Amino acid sequence: MKKHILLTGKPGVGKTTIIKKVVPLLGSDAGGFYTEEIGIMDRRMGFRIVTLDGKDGILAHVDCNSNYKVGKYRVNLDSFENIAIPTLESAMKDKKIIVIDEIGKMELFSTKFRELVNNILNSGKLLLCVIKENGDVFAESIKMRDDVIILTVNYENRDSLPEKVLDVLKKR
Repeated sequence: MKKHILLTGKPGVGKTTIIKKVVPLLGSDAGGFYTEEIGIMDRRMGFRIVTLDGKDGILAHVDCNSNYKVGKYRVNLDSFENIAIPTLESAMKDKKIIVIDEIGKMELFSTKFRELVNNILNSGKLLLCVIKENGDVFAESIKMRDDVIILTVNYENRDSLPEKVLDVLKKR
């Protein structure tokens, strides 16, 4: 049975927006995190991780001191792991639906995160996540699983997808 929903698509098409529209409708059933852009005067400077239980921190920033780099951004692995890992572990215990935005290059620098994603996929929980369109071996192996539904977000369908995602989750 397909139980995990993977949102994929081009950058900036609205994947995180869909997550942010669906999450409030899930109420206390969901735990996890989403990301937000950090901008200064219309310039994207980095990304913030925001948990569904109210914590936040820096995922990546142009001014971060880190050896982990994606484009012009340096990934703050400590901040990510100190916020994302406990939040996902807690959600595994207490929530029905796990939200991850996203399983992408920045997040996949974390071995702990990879292990936790595998644990979530193999648990009885439902996963709602954003996953990079052209992934590495890890991301592609997730997309190949029999228990996932892949929804490709584009400009034509992004406004109707929150309702579709909600319908799929309610049927589980």
